[in-house]
Amino acid sequence: MKITRITAIPLSYRLPEGKTVKMGIGATTKRDTIIVRVDTDEGATGYGEAHPGRSPGAVASLIGKTLDPLLAGMDPCNVVGVWGRVNRMQLSSHGLGAGAALAISGIDMALWDIRGKVANMPLYRLLGGSRKRMPAYAGGISLGFQPPESLVEEAREYVAAGYRAVKLRLGDNARDDILRVQAVREGLGPDVEILTDANTNYRISDARRVIPALAEARVGWLEEPFSSLDFGSYRAAAAISPLVPIAAGENHYTRWDFARLLEDKAVTIFQPDLSKTGGITEGLRIAAMASAFGIPVHPHSSATGINHAATIHFLASIDNGGYYEACVSKLNPLRDMFGRTFQVGTDGCVEPLDRPGIGLDIDEKIFAEFPAIDGPGYVVTF
Repeated sequence: MKITRITAIPLSYRLPEGKTVKMGIGATTKRDTIIVRVDTDEGATGYGEAHPGRSPGAVASLIGKTLDPLLAGMDPCNVVGVWGRVNRMQLSSHGLGAGAALAISGIDMALWDIRGKVANMPLYRLLGGSRKRMPAYAGGISLGFQPPESLVEEAREYVAAGYRAVKLRLGDNARDDILRVQAVREGLGPDVEILTDANTNYRISDARRVIPALAEARVGWLEEPFSSLDFGSYRAAAAISPLVPIAAGENHYTRWDFARLLEDKAVTIFQPDLSKTGGITEGLRIAAMASAFGIPVHPHSSATGINHAATIHFLASIDNGGYYEACVSKLNPLRDMFGRTFQVGTDGCVEPLDRPGIGLDIDEKIFAEFPAIDGPGYVVTF
């Protein structure tokens, strides 16, 4: 069996006027994604998802014009070989770096979908896992900068739906961030886990003010307080309080970025996104490396049901898996375009799909409803 064609399909959804969510990286105006289809000479087809990196046209062009001819003719089951070729020609030598990591993520995911379909096995079994139930938290683009009473009301909706953990958006300003966390803790009581995400919008001075309050509110982690490149600030923040673990990884690419996090010993919760960090193949490498150091993996997930479904399979197959980030965004039709990929039970848990490959039936006719939209997806506030 050989790869005959790799196709990148950028899709977008414009949020209705006035329906944005404000967070540390700005206010959302649209959702973008890239669906990757891999065709073979024996008729097997796989689908993956590549994160758009705020430039979906550029990533789609890289896939279609550079990686398609680079990988044509290779065995689609040789995921290590495919990954190695892209690494040699793009990631480690004169390539597009992070853009190439996004691109290979979608291709690799599609190759694993093919492997599962050919083997007639759901992905979690192919990866050596089981159909176990895994805890989920209410995440996605939700619980943003809003009045505390409104935030508490929204959080209660998710708890009523079965979630036993919610993630709040920080990165507004230290005072309001603290007030929101305190209000949600008081409103939800002691038994619901509160997680927080500053979306890279803190300075170390903000962290020094906020982290003690997070510790008092018994927050489970502070996610991405700083730029993924600001390793010094991560080390400084980790020294403020051992009661608030620092989480990161959504914007770290490949095992080499995570090896640096291990060496620095500041980030103690890893959050790779399979549509960004190098796909399932690289995600497994990162998880194994983290397992050796006792570090849990709570993957970031985003956009369509392909990445969501693949992430649940991945969690079901590793020994240090933690929370699944369930997208509870009020407006994300990209998440639901292929049907429901997860169902949170009364136990606050999800389980992987039990069909071959990633487990989704992809109807490409629906893509016409979400034509790609050029331009930034956030109103920047800084």
